[in-house]
Parts: sequence; structure tokens; C-alpha cells
Amino acid sequence: MQAIRMHQTGGPEVFALETLPDPAPVPGEVLIDVEAVGVNFIDCYHRSGLYPQPLPFTPGVEGAGTVCALGTGVTDWQIGDRVAWAGVPGSYAERIVVPTDRLVPIPATLTAEQAAAALLQGLTARVLTTETCPLAPGDSVLIHAGAGGMGRLLIQLARARGARVITTVGHADKIPLARAAGAERVIDRRHEDVLTACRDWTAGKGVRAVFDGIGEATFDTSLAALARRGMLVLFGQASGPVPPVDPARLAAGSLFLTRPSLFHYIAEPTALRAHATAVFAALAAGELQLLIHQTLTLSDAAAAHRALESGQTVGKLLLIP
Repeated sequence: MQAIRMHQTGGPEVFALETLPDPAPVPGEVLIDVEAVGVNFIDCYHRSGLYPQPLPFTPGVEGAGTVCALGTGVTDWQIGDRVAWAGVPGSYAERIVVPTDRLVPIPATLTAEQAAAALLQGLTARVLTTETCPLAPGDSVLIHAGAGGMGRLLIQLARARGARVITTVGHADKIPLARAAGAERVIDRRHEDVLTACRDWTAGKGVRAVFDGIGEATFDTSLAALARRGMLVLFGQASGPVPPVDPARLAAGSLFLTRPSLFHYIAEPTALRAHATAVFAALAAGELQLLIHQTLTLSDAAAAHRALESGQTVGKLLLIP
């Protein structure tokens, strides 16, 4: 099989397309023919060394495909089952072995591309808005990067819970995409002051919550945009890690700061299956709309990372082995 391998950390140029033996499933695992792979910022963190991994390493933690072989004693899945996974490294490949308790079934109404585009970000958006910071009708929230794959899902799920959404985008061309997702107010952060816009939008009160996946470049603004007892949900660091923070800064409004990881919320198979079922059901019902920015071949993994890190993408990037 072919797979993307990295033998050192660094920029996208460290990726190489290599031919490797097919992996063999052990008890508790299945072998999957990979049909679509989601490209995510966590892949960039693995590649750069921000989140260290043993080398050599095959990146990618999300995908969808068809079961083609079973490990000894596996009875809960069958050859031919259509499945998706999130949080399993090694997905930038034509085949992957996945533990059976990390798999979720793909409904017949969805394609493998839809499943791979929705699972990791959909799970994250659902967990953030229902468990990390449960939103209620009337809550005002700021969501950064509202035209991206993650931002658009967050906007839609926040609106589904009755929240009002103000969001930021990095270019005026992205404003219609964020509005179409349900944002009430869209800020072009290149030409508007985000904090002033949030204060004006909330009549000076600040927002109930901020969902920030950008990190260093937006952290101070995100914290300042909060209302009293508001919560900053820092779930990513696309612009770089946030420097150390003095907890005394939170006393300005009895604020809450959290740095959640999706995988702590879906560690139990029952939780993973419940959240995935809800995400896929919303997709199948048309309540959640996906936007796939581009599909690329496995050999274009480096180009996919450059596009993602440039901030010019809208929606999701997929690799098709």
C-alpha cells in the first residue's frame, strides 16, 4: 500500500509518499480500505512537532472506508461494513488498522467523503457546545474563523441550541459563507476591531462564550470580549500556542478558561458512538450542512497542509487515496 510518511518534523516538505506492507489486524482490530481522509490542524501539529509523535510516522487521525479484514475474535464488525474513525493515527494511507471500539458505522444515506469531512470536526463542535460549554437559548457567543470547516459547524450547532452568534473571518469574501451558516454578525478582522464589534453587538455586556481555535493571535481579544462569568473555550492554536497566562487575569470578570481535548470526551466507546450518531443524524436530516473545500490525492498531502495553514481555505479538505 501507499502511505504518507515523515521521518522528521518540520514543514509540509517532510512528507514523502512511500510504499509499505499492508498492516495486519491483531485481535480487537480490523483492516480498512481507506476511501477518504480528513485533513485537520492536529495533523499539522503532529507534522511540526508541536505534538510530538514517534518517528517515522504516518499522519492523519480521521477517515472513512470499508472493512476488508478482521482480527482474530472480532465479531462486532463484518467485512464490507462502511465505517469511520477519529483519533486514530496513520490515516494518510490506502489501508489502516483501527481498534474496533474506535469505529462508528456510516449511515447508508451518507458517503465516505461526507463521513470523513464531518466526523472529527462534527464531534468537536458537538462536544464543545453541549458538554464543555453547554449553550442555552439567548446565549451570545463569539466564534473565530467562522468560514472554516470547524467554524461553520460550530455556528450551526450553536444556532441549533438557540444561541446568537457573532463570528470573525479573515477576508471579506468569506462573509457570505459565515452568514449562510447562521451567524448574525460577521466581522472581517482585517478591517474591523473585533473587541469593539463584540461590545457594540452585545450593548457593552460582552459575550457569554468564545470558541477560539486560533490561539496566540486572538487569545487576548477573546478574553477581553467575555461578559462577567463568561467562558473562553480555547480548542486549538492555528496561529501558534498561547504564552503562559496569569490566572489573576480571569478575576477581571470571574472568567472561565478551558483547553478541552475532544478525545477526553469520547474516550468511552459509548460516548463516541452517541455523539457520532447525533452528528450523522443531523447531516442526514439536512440540519447540519457540510462544505468540502477541496479533495486532493494522497500524494498532495503537503499541498493540503500548505492550503490549510495559509488560512485561505473554506470548509473541509479531504485526501482521497
